[in-house]
Amino acid sequence: MQRSFSQRIAPYVEAELANATWARSIGNIQQEFFYLERAHVIGQESTYWHVKVHVLMLLWASRNNSLKEILGQVFRIVGAATKTAFGLVPQGNTGGANVSPFKKMPISPELATLIEKAKSSV
Repeated sequence: MQRSFSQRIAPYVEAELANATWARSIGNIQQEFFYLERAHVIGQESTYWHVKVHVLMLLWASRNNSLKEILGQVFRIVGAATKTAFGLVPQGNTGGANVSPFKKMPISPELATLIEKAKSSV
């Protein structure tokens, strides 16, 4: 049985989420969000991971009292839940409220390799 993209990309997204948890544990909120952004780029073509990362970004925003980020993440959660399955995601977008939710962004070669590996796995 062939595994889905969500299943194949999971280890890479989970690694970034583990890094975010580590950064949070040492009190480095900027680094925590950086890893959430990386998880977003890697997992944004999976509805499950796309929504999950935005929820984690919303929790980050709430812990850090960032109203702009809270509002941005609520909007993005709705979009991720309703648009991802149709392929309506701006590739490379880092997912934070500091960038337009519609803006395509370059994907680093490192992350692009992980995404392609997950897409091409059989």
